[in-house]
Amino acid sequence: MNEEIKKAIEVLRSGGVILYPTDTVWGIGCDATDSEAVQKVYDLKRRADSKSMLVLTDSVGKIGAYVKDMPALAWDLIEMSERPLTIIYSDARNLAENIIAEDGSIGIRVTKEAFSKTLCERFRKPVVSTSANVSGEPAPENFAEISEEIKNGVDYIVNFRQNERTKAKPSSIIKLETGNIVKIIRE
Repeated sequence: MNEEIKKAIEVLRSGGVILYPTDTVWGIGCDATDSEAVQKVYDLKRRADSKSMLVLTDSVGKIGAYVKDMPALAWDLIEMSERPLTIIYSDARNLAENIIAEDGSIGIRVTKEAFSKTLCERFRKPVVSTSANVSGEPAPENFAEISEEIKNGVDYIVNFRQNERTKAKPSSIIKLETGNIVKIIRE
């Protein structure tokens, strides 16, 4: 795994796009602070720029660097969640402008999966994580279901967990609004 982490980080640092295993479905990723790399992901997915993507980080403590105000409730929700949880926060900052939604929000998930967590730790920046499919097509549930178009469109495919055939599911998504109002986006 260490060699794959090193190769993935080299690609991320050079503004490239990777295909990598996450705590949910396989993801297309790039440096979430690099607007040109983010644009490559939008282009590959044929996705409208107005539809933002989420980012992964390796610890709750790093979220504050990317949002103006992290509600205390977020800490509890992340800690109590039994499955991967993406939280949409208001007032994103220190990220590529084109990854931030039109309303200024950003979806962030703290990953606990070994590869993606180590990748985020060693890269020291958040990594874009969007499902490995063209927009509008079903998200692949494992590596074998990823289309050749996506595989051919990235700069590096991580050689780890490719033989797993378990059916992965996307994360739950909630939005934390002012006054600790929780809005469920996807269960």
